[in-house]
Amino acid sequence: MHKLLISAVLFAACDSRGPSADTPRLSIAAQDKVTLKEDFEKDNPKWRFASGSWERRKSGEGHVLAQTSKDNAFNVALLEETRFSDADVTVRFKPVSGSEDASGGIVFRARDEKNYFLVRANALETNFRLYTVKDGKRGQIASTRVAAPALGEWHTIRVVAKGAGIQAYLDGKLLIDHEDKSFGEGWVGLWTKADSVTEFDDLEISGVASK
Repeated sequence: MHKLLISAVLFAACDSRGPSADTPRLSIAAQDKVTLKEDFEKDNPKWRFASGSWERRKSGEGHVLAQTSKDNAFNVALLEETRFSDADVTVRFKPVSGSEDASGGIVFRARDEKNYFLVRANALETNFRLYTVKDGKRGQIASTRVAAPALGEWHTIRVVAKGAGIQAYLDGKLLIDHEDKSFGEGWVGLWTKADSVTEFDDLEISGVASK
């Protein structure tokens, strides 16, 4: 039986028990799945770079999507190919630099660039957090303490959203288990904040397409 890390999760301003070993893992029924994969080896016109400076660039033996703007509050890229209700989303990210912020995140169930769920990690902070962004204003709904992901190294974020349930993973560890009904469906995307220079690769989305 796969053992899940037990961690303390903060909901809003108070402490709460984190995911335990008997917490069921959310999953999407195979017969309902639509799968999208993005390795950034070629241009994809379905991306909409709503804010920030995003570029596909060479990294190692392949290409990545990099966000390089250093003067925006939030930098948002939306993959406007399929809108999802339930979804299992994974991406690799590498925080390259940043003095105010060095973050990478997954946007999901996005109505647009100002209304969405967000799960993010920050190389300058020892926390992993889930937010809602409503009318461009970010509100924290769950957080857990972690070792800050190292600058200049690749890490993995995963989020599974099924109904009101949201489970989020960092580097393969389930760290957040929360419920929120703020957004029921929408686009998937990528996110950074402030002066974060961050690279993304190997985005994979498996989910139920919105009707």
